[in-house]
Order: sequence, then C-alpha cells, then structure tokens
Amino acid sequence: MTSKQVMTVAVLATVLAWSTVMTVLGHLAAAAALLPSLGLLIQQIVAAFSGIGARRGAEAGSAELPR
Repeated sequence: MTSKQVMTVAVLATVLAWSTVMTVLGHLAAAAALLPSLGLLIQQIVAAFSGIGARRGAEAGSAELPR
C-alpha cells in the first residue's frame, strides 16, 4: 500500500468510528447528518484505490479544447 492509501484508510476508520460512537451515544441526528459526507468519502476511497482520479487527470491534460 502506498502512503496515500494508508492515510485514506486511516481517515475512513476515524470517520466511521466517530459515526459509530455518535450513534451508540444516541445522537442519531448527528450521525444522519454525516451520511452524505460518508458516501462521498467512500466514493473517493474507491477512486483512490482504483486509480480512477489519476487516469482522469491524465486524460484531461492530453485533450485539446475545441475552438
């Protein structure tokens, strides 16, 4: 694993642990407010592991804009 992937997994674990603690303590509204950001976080992690973002950046830089 690269250092970027390790950091991504660490952030995911922290956010999921925090969400679990909030839910256990009865703060369902706070946990529900985190759901959109959790979805985005999971999407970004999948992109980081699959390398989709790097490929998109390379493709975007190689394309010439129409005039």
